[in-house]
Amino acid sequence: MARTAEHESGTFVIFGGTGDLARRKLLPALCRLVERGAFGQSRILGLSRGGMGDAAFRKAAVEALVEAGRPKEAATKFAERLYDHAIGQGTAEDFRSLAERLQVIARNNDLPENRAFYLALPPDAVPATVQGLGGAGLSKSAGFTRLVVEKPFGHDLTSANALNEVLHRHFDESQIYRIDHYLGKETVQNLLVFRFANSIFESLWNRERVRAVEITVAEELGVGTRAGYYDKSGGALRDMIQNHMTQLLTLVGMEVPSAFEAEAIRYEKIKVLKSITPIDLADVVRARYVDGEIDGKKVPGYLEEKGIPKDSQTETFVALRLALDTWRWQGVPFYLHTGKRLAKRYTQIAVHFRDVPVSLFKNVCTGLDSPDVLVITIQPDEGFSLHFDVKTPGQPFKLQRVPLEFKYKRLFPELPEAYETLLDDVWHGDQTLFVHADEARESWKLFTPILDNPPTLVTYPAGTYGPPEAASLSASGEGIWIPK
Repeated sequence: MARTAEHESGTFVIFGGTGDLARRKLLPALCRLVERGAFGQSRILGLSRGGMGDAAFRKAAVEALVEAGRPKEAATKFAERLYDHAIGQGTAEDFRSLAERLQVIARNNDLPENRAFYLALPPDAVPATVQGLGGAGLSKSAGFTRLVVEKPFGHDLTSANALNEVLHRHFDESQIYRIDHYLGKETVQNLLVFRFANSIFESLWNRERVRAVEITVAEELGVGTRAGYYDKSGGALRDMIQNHMTQLLTLVGMEVPSAFEAEAIRYEKIKVLKSITPIDLADVVRARYVDGEIDGKKVPGYLEEKGIPKDSQTETFVALRLALDTWRWQGVPFYLHTGKRLAKRYTQIAVHFRDVPVSLFKNVCTGLDSPDVLVITIQPDEGFSLHFDVKTPGQPFKLQRVPLEFKYKRLFPELPEAYETLLDDVWHGDQTLFVHADEARESWKLFTPILDNPPTLVTYPAGTYGPPEAASLSASGEGIWIPK
């Protein structure tokens, strides 16, 4: 895909530069980009309320990078590019001071006025920050100016529209990069190649060959230290379904784009969202984990987690069925499942193909031939596997399900982290893996009716695969798909 500003230099600004996201993800990703020469002579400016000074910021960054696995020498060299700045209370004067600091850094390092602003901030701080940047004239520059916004992109349709209005008041859509780290995972990107570079699969990718599609994000962990934020933000539907999983759905369901370009791909994804029929509340199960056992250890229920109100109605599990009203997918159900404190951690897409029209082997064996399944595993062991039947050796005549597998780690031992991929794309002006305003709006349109009238909350024991009420919301009718 064509890129702009290849290896061009500038200044990368992180709002929340001393925060958890910057320490664990952003700085290590930027360090790796610098190591492989994808960032030119660029400098990184970290912002926080009070500031800590350049020297202290660099020292803290080196410690974070070493903790993240970067060699001490590489971390120290990278830290020479770092600067710290206090943004104070975010007043107009504070943003004017930021503008002046950016000019000084560019002048002292002979850098062009290329800038990317990463808002690693709580959602309620984003609108004021965007207004501050616009008010100080920082939404434009002599080079490029890009704005990176972390999810969530609103908490319902009304707030998403309000956020987009603020963003578009100061920045053009072409400058805005709504980041969803799931889209930076190599397997997700390779889903496009898998579909559109291999005619053997794309020719099967339709209602005549596919019986159902299941997308699952299962987590062993509970809410942990995010308990307060998770409960306030609204649970699994908002945290996973509306963004990550809906993005995966669009990549599975989209038509062939006119070109391998951001605009063409995003256009097809938006078409998928617009084609989804209103979701019947009878096709939605909301649940919350209660105490149980994982790996032989007792774990508390959601209401016993620190920071969770005892009267909380937040769900930790959602299963739902939806339909695409398109020529390609008419009549094919799409199932989405996600939950915390489940028996196993994995993220995968399972494409269930239709059964053979006549069971040829029913008279010679009890293990009947079963429908084939293509499983795209996104984590933890990235790859693809096609599950089909073979005859076992000898007698009696018997069929066995086996996988034909490809695992990325066997061919590519080191895969880039999602944030490394996405930050590289931001710097080089590639919006393919970022969420368009229309995508966020259409997704909230789809799920806001469920938020406004949520189904009754049920429970499931920690360490299981969810509540029995969700069994019918799967291709097998037995619960979440788990390849054998």
